[in-house]
Amino acid sequence: MKPIILIVDDEETQRMMLKKMLVREGYEVETASGGRDALEKFEDIFADVVVTDIKMPDMNGLDLFHEIKRLNQDTSVILMTAYGSIESAVQVMAEGASYYLTKPVDPNHLKVLIRKALESKNLLEENRQLREEVMTRYGFGQIVGHSNRMQEVYSALKKVAESDATVLLSGETGTGKELAAHAIHYNSTRKDHSFVKVSCASLPETLLESALFGHEKGAYTGADSRQIGMFEKADKGTIFLDEIGDINQNVQIKLLRFLQEKEFERVGSTQPIRVDARVIAATNADLEKSVQELKIRKDLYYRLNVVQIYMPPLRDRREDILLLTEHFLEKHKDKVGGKIKKISPEVLSIFEQHDWPGNVRELENCLERAIVMGRDDVIQTLDLPVYLTKSLIASSSVSNANSLEEAEKDLILKALKKTGGNQVKAARSLGISRRTLQYRMGKYGISARDIKSESC
Repeated sequence: MKPIILIVDDEETQRMMLKKMLVREGYEVETASGGRDALEKFEDIFADVVVTDIKMPDMNGLDLFHEIKRLNQDTSVILMTAYGSIESAVQVMAEGASYYLTKPVDPNHLKVLIRKALESKNLLEENRQLREEVMTRYGFGQIVGHSNRMQEVYSALKKVAESDATVLLSGETGTGKELAAHAIHYNSTRKDHSFVKVSCASLPETLLESALFGHEKGAYTGADSRQIGMFEKADKGTIFLDEIGDINQNVQIKLLRFLQEKEFERVGSTQPIRVDARVIAATNADLEKSVQELKIRKDLYYRLNVVQIYMPPLRDRREDILLLTEHFLEKHKDKVGGKIKKISPEVLSIFEQHDWPGNVRELENCLERAIVMGRDDVIQTLDLPVYLTKSLIASSSVSNANSLEEAEKDLILKALKKTGGNQVKAARSLGISRRTLQYRMGKYGISARDIKSESC
């Protein structure tokens, strides 16, 4: 699609000359004889670049500039000015105009300015798209759940995002602590700066201090040059310390000092460095127990635990399993050509009864595997990892091979009851075809009388 250039000038000869030149350059060009005419056309075409004279009878170029920016902040404006109005052009440049030209216009100079203006506009659009993608990936909406437990989490995350307080995210592995940390950062005033993640458990004790706070050349054997640490990289942004319960005493002392004074020294240096970084920490361990066992300093624990947000395990919010399942089916559909698969009632029954020790992460991994390895459009029990079906059959809640069929029959009856016996709607809610629903109704001997009695 060709970039659209709008030329605004009350001199017809000037307008036509510029239009002819820019059309030859491959642009789509519209013209307007004055400011008000330009505004009407701009609202229809939303030009990429506006080239306007400053002195015009009905609306001057400065007023036109402000109106265009009000309508579309990303449109670049190039001002054409006679010698006497250069001061006005400089003034409006300070308010956001892209460039200005003196008359008579040098065609080559105008071509260069239009190219620069288009590059600037494209960069703005790319940055906005990137921010939107980041928010789509890390916004509160990506922490899926409608249970009361999750509503409490949403409320806490939104409140803490508006502050600059240190946050401790606690909960089992796979409950979404890292996603919560991202959501806090990207909904805070620090969102335009770095989000730096450090997995404390993945680094050897001898390297963790250097990774976090940096080191000077010669600080230890192998330190051949100065290294900037993660805290410096997170300046004006957020540093996320995952698995904080695994840090050693030396790191604990330096971290405590940073939380108290916002400063530290690189390894091998005595020069204090001040950094403005927000700390979000996460743990799947019981830090209070670690304090009692003298593994974590009590004063550090209190500094980290300014605001604690507990991410509940999936077994404590089973009502979110269906919603999460639908979310992951949508998320991973590209792995099978963009087609969204459905899950059978048997699979949903297994999901709702499994304890999910790996929580949301385990559920997602299980579904991703089933989407890729599944034999047809509906995910069946054979598509699941063997451990899921084995553990379910062995559990006390499912003591014999007929339990899955009983669970499926119960789901069908509930769906039919909910839809007032409407088989089309019931089949749709179960993720199966109407023919499949009718077959299974026959298999389990479900009749209109059963549906009616269920409704009573």
